[in-house]
Amino acid sequence: MSCQNATLELNKGSQPGPENPEGISQGATAEEDACIALLENQLSLGDFVQIQRVFEVSPSQTICMSREEFVQRMTEIVGWGTKEEYGELFDKVDVAQDGYEQAKAMVVPQWKDLEFLPVKHKDIIQKVIFLRSSSRYLIIRKEGLVGIWGENLKLQEVLPVTSDAKNLKHLWLTSMASLENVNKIAVAFTRKEICFYDLLSKEEFPCQCKLQGLKGTPICMDYWDDPFDANESVLSLGDITGKVQVIALTTALISLFEHPAGACEDEEATVTINWAELCSGHHKCCYMLGHKLHCGDWVRQVTYNASLDAIISSTTSNTNTMVLACREKSKKHLKMTSFNIAQGIHAFDYHSRLNLIATAGFNNKVCLWNPYVVSKLVGVLWGHSASVIAVQFFAARKQLFVFSKDKVLRLWDIQHQVSLQRIACSFSKSQDFRCLFHFDEAHGRLFISFNNQLALLAMNSDSSKRVKSHKKAVTCVLYNSVLKSEICMKCN
Repeated sequence: MSCQNATLELNKGSQPGPENPEGISQGATAEEDACIALLENQLSLGDFVQIQRVFEVSPSQTICMSREEFVQRMTEIVGWGTKEEYGELFDKVDVAQDGYEQAKAMVVPQWKDLEFLPVKHKDIIQKVIFLRSSSRYLIIRKEGLVGIWGENLKLQEVLPVTSDAKNLKHLWLTSMASLENVNKIAVAFTRKEICFYDLLSKEEFPCQCKLQGLKGTPICMDYWDDPFDANESVLSLGDITGKVQVIALTTALISLFEHPAGACEDEEATVTINWAELCSGHHKCCYMLGHKLHCGDWVRQVTYNASLDAIISSTTSNTNTMVLACREKSKKHLKMTSFNIAQGIHAFDYHSRLNLIATAGFNNKVCLWNPYVVSKLVGVLWGHSASVIAVQFFAARKQLFVFSKDKVLRLWDIQHQVSLQRIACSFSKSQDFRCLFHFDEAHGRLFISFNNQLALLAMNSDSSKRVKSHKKAVTCVLYNSVLKSEICMKCN
């Protein structure tokens, strides 16, 4: 971190300490309190002069400091303020030194304190999903229980997703996908089957359909439905044998699958579909696609992306680590592109507008890829001290959330490839854990699951954390050419 030379005539007689150390909230709104409480709003002009002098060795030379050095020096030089406050101030400074800090102050999210949501069960969280149609969150656990949370983050109820209670101890749930266009969820189990449950039922989730006889246990799933034609949908899944398989549905609103001949006509009865029969093409309402390019490695993540018209999948192997399987014009064949990534990856995410894939590497790096260029990286995000285990784009702001095994969350700016924020998360100590990310961008909520724990980082509103120069509304701004500064008028 360095400070550029400046020629400002400041009030050198300012007294140290905040202007109103004891009565910040007197006559102010909650929003104003939050703004005034920021360290940069309490520093006097004299404080800023002292900070500037620390960096100036001579009129033509400045020095650099690490975050730790800056925090230590500022608490000694300024004489007030906590180390945490100066650490936050350091994180807000433009490390690229291109004037970017001014824009960054407006776009970097400010978070409330990390909050752990109350849990009643000790088993591992397998998936977190937000249902747009009902504004509810579904949180599903390995033992087969689904927690239904309201938009206010209050637990409404916990329901089992299997009616065979006797087998719960011997049955693991591996993944879940939300089929919002047909108001269903698909749940994969270790007994090599996928069950479809009705979300509109007033009672417990009834199982309407089962896909049985899969060759390998599915451990990851994803679902996409066409926003312009809800009948067109894609359910993708990856299993422990290295297979990636896709069920392309063409009449989803009418029926996911054809009713087997001779099956019970009772509407409440569960329909069983044999996987081999589905793959043979007997069901005219859907067709199958897939590949085996992962060669026996567990498929850790799979997703279908409509802008690429491709299935993206990944493993922890350094050979065929990530595979991009694009559908050709006939829609019935796949064109394969393979990425070999040293030491393998934990996860990936794709940003359609930037046309970038971010991969979470075992080697502590986040790599940025153009999906059509295998031989050359777009960029590498350095700085994590441990293996990166989760990545997710903040699409609206062209930023990337990254979580590493040392339980540190970073937010990166993709354009400048600069770390904007660093947040150490206080999860319980554990060397072996499962971590999941879910960012509800519309509500500004980042969920991080750590085994059975579920943590929430909620964004403050942008306006309440912007740096403000006045408590009241500014009504006029004039520029004084003699003083070379602005003069602001405010209303009382």
